[in-house]
Amino acid sequence: MSIREVLSTRVRQAMDAAGIPAECSPAVALSTKPQFGDYQANGAMGAAKRLKNNPRQLASSIIENLELDDIAEQVEIAGPGFINIHLRNDWLASQLENELATEGFGLQAQNVQTVVIDYSSPNLAKEMHVGHLRSTIIGDVLVRVLSFLGHRVIRQNHVGDWGTQFGMLIAHLEDETAKGMELTGAALADLETFYRDAKKRFDDEPSFAERARDYVVRLQSGDEHCRKLWQQFIDISLRHSEEIYQKLNVSLTREDVRAESAYNAELGEIVDELQKQNLVQESDGALVAFLDELADKKGNPSPVIVQKTGGGYLYATTDLAAIRYRSKILQADRVLYFIDSRQGLHMKQIFMLGRKAGFVSENCSLEHHAFGTMLGDDGKPFKTRSGGTVKLAELLEEAVERAGRIIEEKNPELPIEERQEVAHKVGIGAVKYADLCKTRTNDYVFSWDEMLSFEGNTAPYLQYAYARIQSVFRKANELPDSLNGPLIVATKEEKALVLELLKFEEALQQLAQDAYPHVLCNYLYELSSCYMKFYEACPILKDGVEAQTRHSRLCLCDGTARIIKTGLNLLGIEVMERM
Repeated sequence: MSIREVLSTRVRQAMDAAGIPAECSPAVALSTKPQFGDYQANGAMGAAKRLKNNPRQLASSIIENLELDDIAEQVEIAGPGFINIHLRNDWLASQLENELATEGFGLQAQNVQTVVIDYSSPNLAKEMHVGHLRSTIIGDVLVRVLSFLGHRVIRQNHVGDWGTQFGMLIAHLEDETAKGMELTGAALADLETFYRDAKKRFDDEPSFAERARDYVVRLQSGDEHCRKLWQQFIDISLRHSEEIYQKLNVSLTREDVRAESAYNAELGEIVDELQKQNLVQESDGALVAFLDELADKKGNPSPVIVQKTGGGYLYATTDLAAIRYRSKILQADRVLYFIDSRQGLHMKQIFMLGRKAGFVSENCSLEHHAFGTMLGDDGKPFKTRSGGTVKLAELLEEAVERAGRIIEEKNPELPIEERQEVAHKVGIGAVKYADLCKTRTNDYVFSWDEMLSFEGNTAPYLQYAYARIQSVFRKANELPDSLNGPLIVATKEEKALVLELLKFEEALQQLAQDAYPHVLCNYLYELSSCYMKFYEACPILKDGVEAQTRHSRLCLCDGTARIIKTGLNLLGIEVMERM
């Protein structure tokens, strides 16, 4: 249990003994200033308002029943009814000793869930671009954190591999094959050119467009010839995605792909079920669900087309099939969708219609975790200078090149192979962290200078903080693995660092619940800053430092390094022993 959970439990027990209703929260929070203790219990304020009582009297009643002698050195009432809690140094030391001695820091969820996470989901037959970055890296953080906490996590890469564009590509491939072209082994960059040529023909040649639409129908009907050609485009596209994921240090693999096409055979069943339940009606030849629950300000219900005029299906139909599969077959307790904010209405419609149709179990939580847009200096969506889409592969390559120049300037003595490895980790980490440290729902401005800075809340700063701790052990000529307690907490800087290290669990719990990676980023930055204050105020290797104190402080260094490394790993960012 985290410190907050321990204190909340004890305060709630005291509130029960004082006769305060169970619905009144203990409201335990970190103190804003050291003079107010380490934590504050503010539940007396809310309880007093509810009971129309004096908050200081209620706070006094809580303290009379509060059993904290084993963990707190002082408990006091402040102001109108705040309860300040000053924790004991020896208790904090023992808590951290236990945490550091336990695999995974002992941070295992008590209520293990099956969590399905839908993220990345690029459209195939096109290169991944910066628009795919946020979904890919934010979703992967949640995969890593929830897995770390012991949940059963199922990745779902719902790639776009269906639709008109594939009929267009198949038709063009047939014509080019007749001229002697071979697609096998082609790079996706070549496929982009191929796609543009096919699109131009689709727009300019009516007969070609008609043939392309016919191929879509044949493809969706399982035509063997069309399927064979379609599979070539899919294989090339997935190879490209896998290369990007590997560069990004993202955990998605081919096995995690469950594409739109995977649900093709179920779409008719979905529509039939909606019709049986009278949830859809015909409108201009199409089948539409009208959702009164999502009506606009004028009272007009929100329409969801599930079958087009002529019998074709839409994204909504496929998404409903995916929801049913994830809830009923995968038995998900939570389904997390990392899709940008522009799809907000669509996701609400799908969630609502899926629940009304019974495609989703009652205890299954459907969660759309939207995110904002990456912007350029002009405040508009990030583009190339010519106004084109920024390819993700090119962005990552530039990040590594820029990082390499900085590393060479800062440490020219680093061997070239090691410098290349460091440049890769710093460059990729900088791009990811610059995104992850921003509040997920906000837009943010892309800045090379800011993200590659070794100062402030950046990946290079945190990576350097880790490397700097490793240099302490090299100077001490000791291996961190040889260290274990006891910890001695004597100075205010030592206590502040121990408290910060023990907040790791709270940060992960909040991230797991709310899916905001910036919570972990901010925690790691605060931890690194707290460590620097400790390092400056508490000598470790200087002459005259007692052996026990030296050992304890080295243990704190090791604990800090391990949590920084673990935290960055959960963000998908690698560390290095030296920079």
